[in-house]
Amino acid sequence: MAAASVAIGVVLPNGSAGAAVADDLPLDSATKATFQRLADAVFADRTQSLVDGARSGHQESHPQRTSGFTGKVRLSAPQAREEGSTLDALRARKSRLAQLGEKYSGASTEVTLDSTRMTGRRATVDVTETTTLAYEKAEGTGPRTTGFQAHHQLAFQADHKGDWQLTGVRDTDDGYLAVNQVAKPLGVAPATTDAPPSATRSATTRPAPANPKNFTATGYDYNAMAAYATKYWSRYNPDYPDFNGASDGGDCTNFVSQALKAGGWQHVPGYTTDFHKWFGNSEIQSDSFVGVNEFSWFALSSKRASSLANVYQMDIGDVLQLDFDRDGSKDHSMIVTNRSRQGMPYVTYHSTNTYNRSVASIVASYPDAAYYAYRT
Repeated sequence: MAAASVAIGVVLPNGSAGAAVADDLPLDSATKATFQRLADAVFADRTQSLVDGARSGHQESHPQRTSGFTGKVRLSAPQAREEGSTLDALRARKSRLAQLGEKYSGASTEVTLDSTRMTGRRATVDVTETTTLAYEKAEGTGPRTTGFQAHHQLAFQADHKGDWQLTGVRDTDDGYLAVNQVAKPLGVAPATTDAPPSATRSATTRPAPANPKNFTATGYDYNAMAAYATKYWSRYNPDYPDFNGASDGGDCTNFVSQALKAGGWQHVPGYTTDFHKWFGNSEIQSDSFVGVNEFSWFALSSKRASSLANVYQMDIGDVLQLDFDRDGSKDHSMIVTNRSRQGMPYVTYHSTNTYNRSVASIVASYPDAAYYAYRT
């Protein structure tokens, strides 16, 4: 768990402190464990920067766990500055969330080591972060927690004494939408010769005008959609391909399509490139089943979905898409799996794997993005 990050000055088995080392340093279990603990500290610090510190009239501080790593393993000076900037950005996000009525009362972060590759004095470490945050004031029937799994790659470099420094952190999921991440992905506009329908941009202001969902009008089972997404948010259904980490945009829309299919959306067979078609299984998927923009074109042209004026009008089974840089090409898809009595929708998605994250958290994290909400 994250508490393990407080280990200070872990000594790696490189001989005496002042001795020179060979070009190829040993990749033993102690070295790997130290890499894991520092990674755990980095992401635990990021998560804790979002947790509300006020408790019973006094301020409860969250000391940075990375500050306990000195000497044999530590952050490089540039990376320390980078982490400081990241924590400042996340604290600003916490303030925006508070203005939207959302706070976190606690959090836990656990990092597991997936692989370590070492060449000479450089090491590349792949880790999986699992984080859970508790909503301070759970709204009525709303969820009590939100959480995600994210994958990262860390770069370490050893000096002439064999002391390791963390020199870089890179998020390797396609979504970059974890609540404690500040990276901003770019979208690439797809090429098309057809004239697809354009989605209407949705407002992000609260309160939203009333637009209750009729759960019986379409014949779809929206609770089944939410149940599917909740079941497979972190463990992928082997009946479908896993596009997370792939070069073609990640698994987010593939995941949303699977959930909609579980709730009753039927296949429309045809050419994979025809956005009027929609189908997906273990062997073949239409572009509209796995592509963010193509999904929007199919959903609107088929009348299976309509644009919502405001993101806070969404209810269970509705879909949210984001265009991070407002270049006209949508970048990410999510599905609503819960809605509180107070009107807060909660979304679940792949890339980065996340469950029951409030729409307020998304809006606070990406205030400059363009939002597209769909009533399904």
